[in-house]
Amino acid sequence: MSAYAISEVEMRDATDFESYRSIAAKAIAKYGGRYLVRGGAATLIEGGPPPKTIIVVEFPTMERLREWYASPEYAEALRVRQAALDRRLVFVEGVAPV
Repeated sequence: MSAYAISEVEMRDATDFESYRSIAAKAIAKYGGRYLVRGGAATLIEGGPPPKTIIVVEFPTMERLREWYASPEYAEALRVRQAALDRRLVFVEGVAPV
């Protein structure tokens, strides 16, 4: 069953942000992830506060998503992340195919 990493981010530093994005994208691909949403325009329809930058990444399984997050490849991105951006990160299981 697919699993999703959903991030809401706010950039702190543009140079570090680009570095983080590049390193993270390579690690995501290595662990079978693919971007479904990567910072496109977001419109608030209900509730609040207004959305920040939204990223949604799909992985084949929750196990693979967790392997990616704990991987040495992504650890490099995490070192840059502190200076690059503020983030809320949620892991969510998808639904079983019908």
